[in-house]
Amino acid sequence: MVERVLVTLDGAIRDPNAPLLYADDIGALRGDGIFETVLVRDGVPCALELHLARLRRSAEALDLPAPDLEAWRFAVEMAAEEWGREREGTLRMVLTRGRDGDHGGSERPANKSGDLAGAEPATTGYVLVVAVPERVKKARTEGVSVITLSRGISIDLAQNAPWLLLGAKTLSYATNMSALRFAQRMGADDVIFTSTEHRVLEGPRSTVVVQRDNQLITPPARNGVLPGTTQRALFAQAEKAGWVCQYEPLFIADLITADAVWMLSSVTLAARVNSLDGLRMSAPDNAGEITEMVNRGIALPGSLADW
Repeated sequence: MVERVLVTLDGAIRDPNAPLLYADDIGALRGDGIFETVLVRDGVPCALELHLARLRRSAEALDLPAPDLEAWRFAVEMAAEEWGREREGTLRMVLTRGRDGDHGGSERPANKSGDLAGAEPATTGYVLVVAVPERVKKARTEGVSVITLSRGISIDLAQNAPWLLLGAKTLSYATNMSALRFAQRMGADDVIFTSTEHRVLEGPRSTVVVQRDNQLITPPARNGVLPGTTQRALFAQAEKAGWVCQYEPLFIADLITADAVWMLSSVTLAARVNSLDGLRMSAPDNAGEITEMVNRGIALPGSLADW
């Protein structure tokens, strides 16, 4: 059973223990790139088309060349097959702007004219599969303890300052990981970010969904949150089952008064918040229905058109 699988966009299976990136790759130098994380279950990449659609959306936000989705799809499916069916895997699609030297040592604006003379330098792209972290099983079965932390930004910032790339899945995750380390020092498992208006935003690596009666509510993307693939898969199944699914602004008070608060992500899937800022939150009787709908939803590939 392999420990890691590495596939490049030319379809080559590489040695995961051998060097791959050049030292001047802009993804490593500046975090200038994008990624997607996909759960591999039974040898199949879950909700793949939704992830490809979001990869394309993030590339557009960063003025990266449009990803060759067919090449990515082939590389992902090859990596998942190589990983096997025996256990779940965490698959990452990584795309960077390429080598700094190929850009003349500095960033140049994206060429929108289509002129061959202005062709973009080659990007760096690869797919890596590793084992699912140990924390995932506990989060799925027992839930997570969460604290709220201010992100220090307004919900209007995403629309007023699109160059900040809020809502794009970039490689620049240092702030998110710092927040998770802070939460761990405080004795919590995870974080829900809030805005300066005390609106609910998202987790460092998850989408927040509030369960209230027969409603599922998540903050809208215009508030500067990353649109969630697992959340979309859940909403598609929930609407079929008669749930009302909405994108609406939420306050911290809405978390406290909810029947349940869920942290949805591509690998952990559905983790129920069992404690919020020290306040114990009990599971509703139909909590199992949410996890079942998530599992059904991510088992489908989705469609590029659904994004």
